[in-house]
Amino acid sequence: MFSQRTTFEHNNDASLVMLSLGGNRDAFCQIVKRYQTLLCSIAYAALGDIKHSEDVAQDTFVEAWKKLDTLHNPEKLKSWLCGIVRFKISRFRRQQPAKEQLIEDTEALSDIATSHTELETQVISAQHHALMWQALHEMDETYREPLILFYREQQSVETVAAELDLSTDTVKQRLSRGRNLLKQAMSDVVEEALKHSKPGAAFTVSVMTLISGISPPAKAALVGTSSAKLGSVFSFTTLLTFLAVFSGFISSFLGLRAGLDQSRTRNERRLVFKSVALFFCVTALYVAGMFSLKFLALHNLAFSRLITGTVQILVLSFTAANLWLVSYMFQAMRTLRAHERIFHPEAFTHESDAPGSARREYKSRLRLLGVPLMHFQFGMPEHSDRAAYGWFAGGSHAYGLIFAWGGVAIAPVSVGIVAIGGFTVGAVGIGVISTGTVAIGLLAFGASAIGYKAYASLSATGWESAFSNGVSLARDAAIGPVAQAEYINNEQAASLTNLADFGQVYYWLLAAIALLVIVPAIWHAVQVRTRMKS
Repeated sequence: MFSQRTTFEHNNDASLVMLSLGGNRDAFCQIVKRYQTLLCSIAYAALGDIKHSEDVAQDTFVEAWKKLDTLHNPEKLKSWLCGIVRFKISRFRRQQPAKEQLIEDTEALSDIATSHTELETQVISAQHHALMWQALHEMDETYREPLILFYREQQSVETVAAELDLSTDTVKQRLSRGRNLLKQAMSDVVEEALKHSKPGAAFTVSVMTLISGISPPAKAALVGTSSAKLGSVFSFTTLLTFLAVFSGFISSFLGLRAGLDQSRTRNERRLVFKSVALFFCVTALYVAGMFSLKFLALHNLAFSRLITGTVQILVLSFTAANLWLVSYMFQAMRTLRAHERIFHPEAFTHESDAPGSARREYKSRLRLLGVPLMHFQFGMPEHSDRAAYGWFAGGSHAYGLIFAWGGVAIAPVSVGIVAIGGFTVGAVGIGVISTGTVAIGLLAFGASAIGYKAYASLSATGWESAFSNGVSLARDAAIGPVAQAEYINNEQAASLTNLADFGQVYYWLLAAIALLVIVPAIWHAVQVRTRMKS
């Protein structure tokens, strides 16, 4: 029930806080898993009791869940949690009567040891804990905290230094001093007991059970107007990418089939395969590069600025490559068709291959303001062809007064490899509202997005705001695992990004993408096969 999704494992603290504020308990579960050893170790170093220390740490996480909206700087999550646990320790000490010396508990436990065989393991464990604390109790807390954390974190000096915000040299010195303070006879018992006292999955489940009936922080109602949809929008960006890839795959398959139906010679079929392969290779390299850069950014935050710059270069390179490929592909088809007509005239005896054949296009008789209502082209582009032009148009190059679909499509609503207009869907979409593998516009949604407001699954670059499940870059507000802006992963950022408003329309956006990409591709492929296949 409380298992953590792997998608949160590499998220930074700020992203996890924002997701938790939006009511995402899986994100808070990752926070618990990330810091439970640290908080339990601090509590144990102060209280000397495994059970009490875990109780205090659990109480700390419950308190953090209730008051997460008071954390003004999500990047300071660790320090904030440590402050809460130290306050809880102080209050616990005031509420508890003075403890008797733990060495007496050890003697009392030895009387029970002979009663039942099945209790032997429990008794020995309790004795170990009592003996362990006897050795640790006399040690100054300055040395006790790093020593406890060292053995609970697989004896990693670097981890202890990071958790306690100390230098590695300081940690090494305190560990050395701590070990010297331990009685030699007790060291093995203490070290082994500390290793096995580390909180595990049961602790995490216990915390998540405690908060299961507790609503997100009170301010989340306010944040809800701006960021409570954050978790669902993260999910949406993944869904958007999947739908774009799925729609693109179907469209590419249908385009390949239509291209083969239009072909008349072996050379033309080779060119069709080569063109489709080039587009797939460029897209595959782009996606692989983006995921690799996202991974590097998450694991090398010190180089996040350099990686963010590299991401922008990759996005621009992908855009330029698609613009070049579209121009190259259609020019190569026109040139090859002219060549093949000269050297292989026997391949062009079909009725649809005659110059000016009505089977190569459909142009409606109905005209509005002198412009055909519909104009769609179905043959392989030739030098004599002009771009399709109508209120609704489709072809290798299509210009529509309402809608255009094709290789290069320009219209108020346009869908194509390169789409330009008001609302656009494409491998490269450029418009007022644009979607695509790379979307450029006032409002941009895609795998990568560039706009005044940008929403993306891999990288978003916005003037005012940017939201991404990878790299986000903006002047004012940015939300994402790797983000750069004036406001980053906080309430102000969520408000400027307008996630709640976006949450009301994105399902319509998904439906529009599926409808505008897949339906015209199917219709065009059917018409090409009916009209052009020889």
